[in-house]
Amino acid sequence: MIHIQEEIARCLLCADAPCGAKVARALRAMRFDNLWTAGELLGQLNDEEIAAAEKACIHYDKPIRIKELKVESLKLREVEESKKASELPSLEINFCDLVCENPFFLASSAICTNYEMVARALEAGWAGVFYKTICKQDIREVSPRFDAVRKEGTPFIGFRNMEQLSENPYEVDFDILHRLKLNYPTKRIIASIMGQSEEEWIELAKMAEEAGCDAIELNFSCPQMRLSGLGSDIGQNNELILAYTSCIKDAVSIPVIPKMTPNVQSMERPALASYYGGAKGISAINTIKSITMSHDAEVSEKKTISGYSGKAVKPIALRMVYEMTGHPVIRKAGIEKHVDVSGIGGIETWRDALEFIQLGCRNVQVCTAVMQYGYRIIDDLCLGLQHYMQDRGIVELKKLVGEELKNIVLPSALDRETMIFPKIDREKCIGCGRCYISCMDGGHQAITFGEDRQPRIVGQKCVGCHLCRLVCPTGAMGQAKRMPKPQR
Repeated sequence: MIHIQEEIARCLLCADAPCGAKVARALRAMRFDNLWTAGELLGQLNDEEIAAAEKACIHYDKPIRIKELKVESLKLREVEESKKASELPSLEINFCDLVCENPFFLASSAICTNYEMVARALEAGWAGVFYKTICKQDIREVSPRFDAVRKEGTPFIGFRNMEQLSENPYEVDFDILHRLKLNYPTKRIIASIMGQSEEEWIELAKMAEEAGCDAIELNFSCPQMRLSGLGSDIGQNNELILAYTSCIKDAVSIPVIPKMTPNVQSMERPALASYYGGAKGISAINTIKSITMSHDAEVSEKKTISGYSGKAVKPIALRMVYEMTGHPVIRKAGIEKHVDVSGIGGIETWRDALEFIQLGCRNVQVCTAVMQYGYRIIDDLCLGLQHYMQDRGIVELKKLVGEELKNIVLPSALDRETMIFPKIDREKCIGCGRCYISCMDGGHQAITFGEDRQPRIVGQKCVGCHLCRLVCPTGAMGQAKRMPKPQR
């Protein structure tokens, strides 16, 4: 037996992979939770072809066990012959009155800083771009400017960056945006801007409109600006959010989309300030102010506060998105198509994107995952979401927007009269004892572990916390039916 997530995490996702295009594509699909595509591709290969791919693998440790991955992927997802790409539902969705071919956009960052980069992304299948923030300041970056928070078996779970805004002259950037819209008319080209005064904000906004941009994102959120009064300094001041949003909205006819900082106590007031200022959309979240202390975290031989992103920030981003989309005023505005939300923060797979969409986002932006894996991940973002919709019989993406809002409740509303006991699958259990250790030292001492290396649940002590299920490395710890809490 092979644990599919652990094994596929070992794959280096090589450029021009020696294992062959089809195998490489299948492994990448598996890495990004698109098992439909992975199973279909691996199912087309015979044992000789897979053996040759394993032999060609250049992994620094030992080759990826492709044959076993094929067996396990087909167990998890039976690929039906009737599932053809032509039958997959469309991902088209309306965002800020703009028809988008799918909800996936590049986030304003290092992944979209020139014409060639954005063109390659659009041709790969991204629906649009929030171009790297344009300003009139002299941007001077540091070296090195990136750092990572690592965990065993992963390149990194969190990403720290010190990069500020576009280093191009602003006239050059607007020319790039003009050419992008001219050459890719069906894609959505959104300018991100940042000014130092009301006049400068308006000037940049008008230049974006004249360049043919579809919308304007207002960077109220960058946490690592070297000068005060910019970025997140604005996003933490509701009066400035309202004032700048209002004046820019009055100066241009295209949608205005303020980008929120997470470096606030609550997202409700900044979002309301954006809405009452006339915003057509709201983006959230930008990076979180942080400090990393590893030896690789030196910036000009010093350590400093800067922005934190990556998979680790997703739960925080979801909470802050919910504070907007769950607020009655913003929620009503979204239903009536007065304001839409673009979700950002830790999106790597289609499931990550789905979570933002189910909390009310009509658009999602991706950055750190592209920096790790490249523009190519768009294939699995789209296919994974399409297969999910197909399985549920959903033909329009908008049907998923906000469907989970009703299930977000206060802690006081949770069921405290019933519980779900964990359940051990003996075929999957390998007797490692991880569940026992965690329950003994971090739980309720409700698991025994004897010489036979078989964990057993002590029902009289178990409270149904499910720590054991979370630490189990093989998925052997499942769950039984919900039932009334036993009398102690």
